[in-house]
Amino acid sequence: MAFNFSSLDSSLKESTDWLGREYSRVHTGRASPMLLDGVMVEAYGSFQPIKNVGSVSIEDSRTLRITLWDKTVLKDVEKAIIAANLGLSLATDGEGMRVIFPALTTENRTRLVKVLKEKMEEARVSVRRDRETALNELKSADLPEDEARRTKDDIQKRVDTANAKLEATFEAKETEVMS
Repeated sequence: MAFNFSSLDSSLKESTDWLGREYSRVHTGRASPMLLDGVMVEAYGSFQPIKNVGSVSIEDSRTLRITLWDKTVLKDVEKAIIAANLGLSLATDGEGMRVIFPALTTENRTRLVKVLKEKMEEARVSVRRDRETALNELKSADLPEDEARRTKDDIQKRVDTANAKLEATFEAKETEVMS
């Protein structure tokens, strides 16, 4: 009976995907509509993403333009962006609003790298949990000793690969933040 790696593989992929999504929301001094994906606006009696109440486009390298479909939710969108505490400036006008990404100082860049490291550590903890779960499943699988040892080595190789992907994602984002 062979060990089933599918749940481990999907859990490890989920951890690396999560880190990528978290990093896409980190402000690097360049305008990115994805940064606003996690901001939820209370409008029409429920919470919904900004993209459901208007369109978000890039105006220039440090400015996003939010054009609202219903101007009555302008204050709600403004309140939601401020509450998200993303370190962005807002300017409203007749058409909608501008979201301005301030230039990053060296101090802010260092702080952001620290946040990136914390997110990576969360992902690593998740990978370690996934490894422990797989090893517990292996113990209860009742495999011959040599096959169990090979399977344990395979589990570790998959975990090492996932950790390498996490590290590569971190290094790429760190380079982006520091440049």
